[in-house]
Amino acid sequence: MLPVAHNIQMVTLIYFARLRESLGTGSEQVALPAGVRDLDGLRAMLMARGGAWASELAGTKPVRAAVNQDMAQGDTRIGDGDEIAFFPPVTGG
Repeated sequence: MLPVAHNIQMVTLIYFARLRESLGTGSEQVALPAGVRDLDGLRAMLMARGGAWASELAGTKPVRAAVNQDMAQGDTRIGDGDEIAFFPPVTGG
């Protein structure tokens, strides 16, 4: 028998504004590694890609996040089927 992958959790990531331009993509689907269960873990995973990922998602640049269209913090839980959006803060005028 062939081994069967169990509990693969897929999320959709969406990048807006400068992030979309810097990262070269507007969205992607990623499989969450077993240890990634919240936004902070996801952000660390993405920063580990290096280059623009590390600089754009580092704590030195303001980046907001939403999970399933609800504003979220670093400790917000994520899981299978979630849609996670990253975007710079918006200022009005």
